[in-house]
Amino acid sequence: MRTPRYRDRVGRAFDSITDSMREFIEAQHVFFVATAPSEGGHVNLSPKGYDSFRLLDANRVAYLDLTGSGAETIAHVRQNGRVTFMFCAFEGKPNIVRLYGAGSVVFPTDPDFAGLRERFVGSDAEAEGAVRSIIVVDVDRTSSSCGFSIPFMDYVDDRPRLLDWGRAKSDEQIADYWREKNTTSIDGIPAIDHPV
Repeated sequence: MRTPRYRDRVGRAFDSITDSMREFIEAQHVFFVATAPSEGGHVNLSPKGYDSFRLLDANRVAYLDLTGSGAETIAHVRQNGRVTFMFCAFEGKPNIVRLYGAGSVVFPTDPDFAGLRERFVGSDAEAEGAVRSIIVVDVDRTSSSCGFSIPFMDYVDDRPRLLDWGRAKSDEQIADYWREKNTTSIDGIPAIDHPV
């Protein structure tokens, strides 16, 4: 096991994703993504579901960014790259894992998109038209903490609503939705400005 960068009452920090973190992350059904504008504006925190997160190596991760009513993460990552992920144990041993790093947005029109998307083959989310980008993050700090206050909750199933929505739309209809809802953040920071 890697030696922690430091130890305190809050938890332990490392320079990369440890084997135990990898095992924990891969077992989770939900994760959270936090980003913020460079100056002022609104901090964003988004829950993410489905089988949409991949550990590429000990210092690199990616997730499928699915179409939503806003595009805060895309806008903030394009502006300054700062990203924090959080994974919480809702069953079993209490645990919270955070990953910190610098991200980039890979759009369907980018040359790296097809190769990255192959990492998600088999995921229900990958097969749908609702994928608007892949967020790739180079991780430079990780941490684990107790999570003693996090409640027990049972996983029942993924909600099919977003995937059903994506199946029902043509590429043109999805592009129209992106133009209407996803061109800027709520603070006016550019988000999606590419064609399908």
